[in-house]
Amino acid sequence: MVTVNGTKADIAGMTVAAYLASAGYDPARVAVEQNGAIVPKARYDAAVLNDGDSVEVVSFVGGG
Repeated sequence: MVTVNGTKADIAGMTVAAYLASAGYDPARVAVEQNGAIVPKARYDAAVLNDGDSVEVVSFVGGG
């Protein structure tokens, strides 16, 4: 199990890119942290989510 934004999810083995697509996130509008380290957008296709990982996905929202 992987913890995403505080919720357990059965997504171990998926890449960050695959998870974002399955969850409906726009990769251009989010930042992803895996186990306390920022995942560069260029590595979303290569970064694999492992059992026990802690992931935070932060969406950017415009406004004023």
